[in-house]
Amino acid sequence: MQHHGAALRRLTDHEWVHAVSSDWRTADLSARDHAILAYAEKLTLTPADMVAEDLAPMREAGLTDEGILHACQITSYFNYINRMADGLGVTLEPDWDEPIYAVGKETSG
Repeated sequence: MQHHGAALRRLTDHEWVHAVSSDWRTADLSARDHAILAYAEKLTLTPADMVAEDLAPMREAGLTDEGILHACQITSYFNYINRMADGLGVTLEPDWDEPIYAVGKETSG
């Protein structure tokens, strides 16, 4: 998962990435982003516990059914690909081998 953080740092503020990676619940995020992350966390950690009512916070935050589908697809894809990599013992490429919250550290690429 570190390589996702490295890519995100290239696109946005390092302090924000650190705040989100440390605890997304206390990070300065919109209600929409909080709803998506709560959904993604539950889908990742306890997928068998998902119920239709888990979609309500995202709808209340303004997501359409298409947006909810995208949130589910993206979460599911990253869960799948991370489990495949972990299950096969895939190691990170040297360019990606850095902590997710290396605040202020410039990366090559």
